[in-house]
Amino acid sequence: MRKVSGIVLLLLIAAATAAIFGPVQALADEIKMVGAITKIEISGPDATTATATLKDNKTGELVTVIVNDDLTLDKFKDHRIVTGDEIRLKYEVKDGKNVSKYFRKTAGC
Repeated sequence: MRKVSGIVLLLLIAAATAAIFGPVQALADEIKMVGAITKIEISGPDATTATATLKDNKTGELVTVIVNDDLTLDKFKDHRIVTGDEIRLKYEVKDGKNVSKYFRKTAGC
């Protein structure tokens, strides 16, 4: 009986560990940063993609991000988001490219 309860306890500990540390790996791919826009490239008025280069406030390095969402693209086209604006950004690396998941002015927009 003690052997069975020991095995059950061991399995419960393993399941709890997997539940706690499993999602951390999925979140590790998402990168957050705050930085100022140094360059915005839109390929045209009907573009469905833009490229924004930001200077990270913490490290000072330049990060280039691909922006696909329509709301942010409209803000680029309307000049509501321009070079020099401070941005709060979340992105993930897909196929070696930084793809934006969240792109907002720190002051709100």
